[in-house]
Order: sequence, then C-alpha cells, then structure tokens
Amino acid sequence: MASRIAQIRKSVLTLALPVTVSSLLQRTEGIAAVFLVGGLGATSIAAVGLGQLLAFMSTTLVSGLSVGANVLIAQLWGARRTKDVGEAATHLLGLAALVSCGLVLLGLSLNRLTMELLGAEQDVIALALPYSNLIFLVIPCTIFLQVLSSIMQGTGDTKTPMYALIGVNLIYLTIAYPLVYGLWGFPAWGLTGAAVATGLAEGTGVLYLLWANRRVFKRSLVIRRDLMRSTWQIGAPVSGERIFQQAGIIIYTKVVLLYGTVTYAAHQVGLSIESLSFLPGYGFAIAAATMVGQSIGAGKYVRAKLENWEANRLASTAMAAMGVLFFFFPYILLRAFTHDEAVIELGTVFLRIVAVLQVPLALTMVLAGSLRGAGDTRFIMLATTIGMWGVRVPLAITAGPWLAMDVLYVWSAMIADWTVRMALLLWRYRSEQWKTIRVFR
Repeated sequence: MASRIAQIRKSVLTLALPVTVSSLLQRTEGIAAVFLVGGLGATSIAAVGLGQLLAFMSTTLVSGLSVGANVLIAQLWGARRTKDVGEAATHLLGLAALVSCGLVLLGLSLNRLTMELLGAEQDVIALALPYSNLIFLVIPCTIFLQVLSSIMQGTGDTKTPMYALIGVNLIYLTIAYPLVYGLWGFPAWGLTGAAVATGLAEGTGVLYLLWANRRVFKRSLVIRRDLMRSTWQIGAPVSGERIFQQAGIIIYTKVVLLYGTVTYAAHQVGLSIESLSFLPGYGFAIAAATMVGQSIGAGKYVRAKLENWEANRLASTAMAAMGVLFFFFPYILLRAFTHDEAVIELGTVFLRIVAVLQVPLALTMVLAGSLRGAGDTRFIMLATTIGMWGVRVPLAITAGPWLAMDVLYVWSAMIADWTVRMALLLWRYRSEQWKTIRVFR
C-alpha cells in the first residue's frame, strides 16, 4: 500500500507541477501587457486593463468547454477507447471554432456599449476600443489554446501545454516591445502592437499544440451526438458556475468599494498576493480531475479515491505554507506592491484573513477537481451558488450597507463562503453518489 501511495503521489506531482507553471505563465502574458504599455501613460494602462477584462469575461462564458474536454477525454482515455478519444478531440475543436466565431461577433458588437456601462471615461474608451477589437479578433487563438491544452491534460500530458505557454510568452515578450514603441525598424503601433503580438504569439502556440496532437485527432464522418451531449452535460454547469461566481464577486466588490479608495486598494493588492496561492491549488485540482477521470473511465474507483486523498493532502500542505507566509509576513509582501502605509495596514488585516482560508480553499479546489473528473459538475455549480449567493453576498451586505460594521466583517464573509463550499463538496464526495454518474455510454 505504501508503494502504491508513493506511486500515486509521484503521478499527482508530475501532473500538477506543469499545470501550476502553465497557470503562472497565463497570468504572465496579461501582466506583461500592462507592464509594456506603462511607458505610454495611465490612460493606456487603464485601456489595456479594460480590454483584458472584457476578454476575460468572454472566455469565462466558454470555460465549460475546456473543462468538458478535460473530463471527457480523461474518462475515455482511462477506458482505453482511443478511437472515441480521437473523434471527441475533433468534435471539441469544431465546437471551439463555432464558439470562437460567436465570441468574435459578440465582442465586436458590444465592446463600446460594455465599456460605457462599466463607466469608463471617453479617453480610455478611445484607446481601449481598437485594442479590444483586435483582442476579440484573435480570441479564437486563446480558446483553441485552452481547449487543446485540456485535451492533452485529459490524456495525462501536462508538460506539452506548459512548453507551448513558455513559447507563447517568449514570443510575446520578443515582439510586443518593438511593436509598441517602434524599435528595430518596426512601426510604433502602441496598444495595437500589444494586441498584434498577442495574436501572433498565441497563434504560434495553437499551431504547436495542433502539431503535438496530430496523432490524437481522428476524422469523424458523422456528428457524434453522444459526444456532444456528454460535453454539454459536463460543461454547461461549469459555465453556469463561473457566471454565478463572477456576478457574486462584482456585488461583493461593490460592497468593499463603499469603504473608500484605501480599503479597495488594500483589497485589490491583497487579492493579487493571495492569487499566488491559487496556482498550486489549481495545479492539484487539474491533476485530480485528470487522474480521477482516467481511473473512473477504467472502473478503478478505489484508485480514484486514493488519488483524491493524495491530491488533497499535497494541496493542503502547499497552501497551508502560503497561509503561514500571509499570516506572519504580510508587511513584507505588501511592501512589494505599495509604500502607502494606510493600504499596508488594511492589507495586513486582509492577508491574515485569507491566511485562515488557505486549507478550506485547498480542499474545496481539489474536491471540486475530483468531482469534475467524475462528471459531477452540477453539484459543484450548486455549491458555488450557495456559498456565494447564500453566504458571502448576504453576510457582506448585512455587515456593510445595513449595519455599517468594520470591513473586517465583510472580508470575513469569504471564510464563511469557502467553509460552506468545502463542507458541501466533502459531503457530496463522501456520499459517493459521483460513482453513479455516466459521462458516456
């Protein structure tokens, strides 16, 4: 048994570490874009941030497709149905193409209106609109990167997507700077140059992953409705979950804004620092989804439970270590982002609150990953909705606008939210109802 657990631990780490690096690299491209246009002024920074926000909101709507790809491919791979894996991969690419076209049209049609509804000033919109239009024109590359990565992760290959993202970032950093500022004979395109660099870099990444996946895809002369139905059953609740989550965060952020600019700044800086702890959690969650999905596909339910347990243990250890760092050294972390003592003072309170959150957050992320691997995405959507809209938002509104309590209580609503989600997912997992779910026939 000890050797078996050691083998599972090695497999979890082998899958999780590349996903963690990939997650960091996905964030790096966006951060680099803001950094590169920093020399053009605050308006340009705001414009890039606004364009990225709209793109992020759009890709959130189709997050279910990439999760559906991961789970479906993992279970088919575990069942050794290689022909179905190839046909499923081909169908998933077709769906990605259709969704991409829809998002391009939607983004180009609603860009300006959305910016105005968000309250952006006209000078920011004037800069952001051309940049955002170009980002939406190349958003198919972003979606294809996500779906192709998920397909490969479903087969247990998390290293190739990592290599692709390393290449994407290197290409972006190489060509974005000269395109933005007009160096080495390139025209000075400003924000447009940053968008063009994104398209070229991500397009190259897509071509690499298509080449790397060339032996996986198989032609399908007919539309496999069973595969399409499975993707919908897995993916639709994931998209719903993300929409409910983002909508709740918007309301929660509005409550924090009532406490003033300094409080909001502390909140944002604290979130930026806390997001570092999400990287290992996300990595272990994807590892759990892939391994549990493959084991269930192969009918190895005992192994699936061992994989979930090991992923939870490793994620909790890693994120608990981050929690210790947040609790005992918040000042050092905050000073790296700001020198405003008022922001640092409030940010210290925030980081100590999220330090308490790290273990419940780790368990929630990995349990959700394991349940996704089993195809139980509807319950995860239910748990997210209850945690966000039944706990966090009501508690925040009660503590803030209604009772005018200290922001400490508003931030503490996050602890209640994630604790409830953890309890619900733990109950669901231990009930073993996920064993009865059939992703495919």
